Amino acid sequence: MASALAVDARTSGSFTSAHARRRYALVLGVLVVLSAAFAFALLAWDNPMPIGSPGFWRIAKLRVTNVTVMAVVAVAQAIATVSFQTVTNNRIITPSIMGFESLYRVVQTTTVYLFGVAGLVAIQGVWQFGLQVVIMVGLAMALYGWLLSGRYGNLQIMLLIGIIIGGGLGAISTFMQRLLTPSEFDVLAARLFGNVSNADASYLPLAIPLCIAASALLWLRARRLNLLALGPDVSRSLGLDHKRELYAVLFLVAVLMATSTALVGPMTFLGFLVATLAYQFADTYDHRLIFPVAVLTAFTILAGAYFVMKNVFYAQGMVSILIELVGGTVFLVVILRKGRL
Repeated sequence: MASALAVDARTSGSFTSAHARRRYALVLGVLVVLSAAFAFALLAWDNPMPIGSPGFWRIAKLRVTNVTVMAVVAVAQAIATVSFQTVTNNRIITPSIMGFESLYRVVQTTTVYLFGVAGLVAIQGVWQFGLQVVIMVGLAMALYGWLLSGRYGNLQIMLLIGIIIGGGLGAISTFMQRLLTPSEFDVLAARLFGNVSNADASYLPLAIPLCIAASALLWLRARRLNLLALGPDVSRSLGLDHKRELYAVLFLVAVLMATSTALVGPMTFLGFLVATLAYQFADTYDHRLIFPVAVLTAFTILAGAYFVMKNVFYAQGMVSILIELVGGTVFLVVILRKGRL
């Protein structure tokens, strides 16, 4: 009898039991409610006009840009980090390790170093945003193509080279920052912290299609990501072209991370924090189920932190610092518990 029950309990589906399925539905419902509540609060809080009146919506429209930027960053960071951790078969490292944020710092610092604050203000617009995204994606793909196609190329060497390049770019930007005047450094420092206020509304017509297209393609590859998570040998034995899938996923991850970084600036630990929580909340291997939880978790964290810091502590510029502090603490806890990278 006991053996018969054990056989009935075994399943090859996304969840190990009916309890896990109900728990996932409950977590997803709570995250949807929290996301909607924080989004509405950002639009309605401290709005002097009655809710639903023409004046209320006129003021709310002025705040829609920030909520839209948070949604774009949440989708990009969450899906990119989960996909990157799957192909690298490591739940600690994030796409930031490939030097995207260091490249952003070098571009911004070089602009101030060569052209001053006036140059930083003058070099704005969709073309500047698009150029940054193209440079970041181009550098990432050159790195992938060089390191993954070589005779001794493998994923671990590629990650190590990415860390070294990121460190080198960080050293170059630090050197140039020491040569700036105090006023130039103050303006530059404000842009080097990830901040929703850094985003220009004119970037969104390009950022939103890039984010939707890359996310949709990764969503369509969710079943292949499930196979990639089993490792290269097993995925090849199951008929998957592992190398081609690896290139495709890394390219889409590069597009998402470049879009997010060029839009609001570096957010080093947001992706790690979101992916770690999403794995705990979803409790399944199926990427079609992990992606929605990760995106909703990212938006809840961003919108919640922004609402609290703006309306309670009147320090909306500190949102990224708060997220980095919490994310860095979680990172250290995970490292100490696992005892390895």
